[in-house]
Amino acid sequence: MAAVESEESGVGRSVEEISSGQRCQAGEASAGWRSSDQLENGTPSTSPPYWDSDDDDGGGSKPSELYGKYTWKIEKFSQINKRELRSNAFEVGGYKWYILIYPQGCDVCNHLSLFLCVANHEKLLPGWSHFAQFTIAVVNKDPKKSKYSDTLHRFWKKEHDWGWKKFMELSKVYDGFIESDILIIKAQVQVIREKADRPFRCLDCQYRRELVRVYLTNVEQICRPFLDERQQKLGKLIEDKAGWSSFCSFWLGIDQNSRRWMSREKTDVILKVVVKHFFIEKEVTSTLVMDSLYSGLKALEGQSKGEKAKSKLLDVEEMPAPIVHVEKDMFLLVDDVLLLLERAALEPLPPKDDKGPQNRTKDGNSGEDFNKDSIERDERHLTELGRRTVEIFVLSHIFSNKIEVAYQEAVALKRQEELIREEAAWLAKREQKAKRAQSEKEKKSKKKQAKQKRNNRKSKDKGERRRLLWQHRRSTKRTTPMMKKKPL
Repeated sequence: MAAVESEESGVGRSVEEISSGQRCQAGEASAGWRSSDQLENGTPSTSPPYWDSDDDDGGGSKPSELYGKYTWKIEKFSQINKRELRSNAFEVGGYKWYILIYPQGCDVCNHLSLFLCVANHEKLLPGWSHFAQFTIAVVNKDPKKSKYSDTLHRFWKKEHDWGWKKFMELSKVYDGFIESDILIIKAQVQVIREKADRPFRCLDCQYRRELVRVYLTNVEQICRPFLDERQQKLGKLIEDKAGWSSFCSFWLGIDQNSRRWMSREKTDVILKVVVKHFFIEKEVTSTLVMDSLYSGLKALEGQSKGEKAKSKLLDVEEMPAPIVHVEKDMFLLVDDVLLLLERAALEPLPPKDDKGPQNRTKDGNSGEDFNKDSIERDERHLTELGRRTVEIFVLSHIFSNKIEVAYQEAVALKRQEELIREEAAWLAKREQKAKRAQSEKEKKSKKKQAKQKRNNRKSKDKGERRRLLWQHRRSTKRTTPMMKKKPL
């Protein structure tokens, strides 16, 4: 991203450099040569009935009411000598916008620079922001070669204009884009509604169909790695025989009420985490991913109610058996968690879309026909991808945040009890050893005392014998007569 100041107007130009692979195609080719004239001419809608309806929304603008188009015809383009040129203001989603171009480039050479701007940004209250997805196109006389670029941006005080410095090379502008010295620029703007209680950002059905055709593969590149990673994680859990057996024993050992409580979660709790996981404000495909998840959620709600949708896109008989039910404000696992985990680990993912990104074409000559069947197939694929992603996310969330937590607590409690038993056994053994040591000590003390007594007794007896002997000697000395001396 870069902010470049205009020397003439003093308005900051916020410029988006599109990254390869996720927002569009790589490099400058990111904005393909596409056209949506057939969409504009009213291709019959095959969208599921829940798209863009929000019947339970309780008020507020629908995506279709926040979407608009604007066409700007610039006459005598070759005679323009101004550094920048602004279109008239137009209103979309309750906000005023205008298109800004630099015929000779904004701080770049030999390129047409093009931006979408908030018209009255200097008069808006502090803290304002408009979150919008928009497409800008320079129209070619051959509709298949019209240059389209899509992006997603939050407009606010310091970034009230957004677009491309190098929208296209000036040499190409005169290659079929100017007819009778008139350059035609078209803008499609979708203001993204943000509500705390409805986290998904949705698009007008017509605008969504156009983006699906180009970015369906990109949506898969976001959703499928998540599905693959969760499926592999569940597979490893089941392959660990000892761990899986331990978990099964835990689950089968708890009561039914606990199982029911751990097999459900409030929808708003999970959906906020879903949005946080998948929505990146700077990624042009994020809104389309949100639409996919939203349509998948509505498909689950339709299955939960057992309703047959009017559109065959939602025929519940053709959809795989659900893993999750939606009941009022709760997600509920439809079966025993052991069976659902095994099924989620083994059940094949939705088939990949192998047709690749398609250009926006007028007559369908690029790729395959842009007709009702292809639209229906793409939207059906988008719905199934979203439904599967929501199901696996709900199952993983409930398992990781409730069931696995309870299991780990049970394992920790069991281990704690084992440690207590081991400690008690160790203490008992230590006490027994101490008693034996004390007993041995007492025995040794008794032996020592007995020996001491014997020694004392012996000493006493010896002393008595000496005393008697001495007495005997004295008595003998008194009774023996004195011997006379012999005469000299």
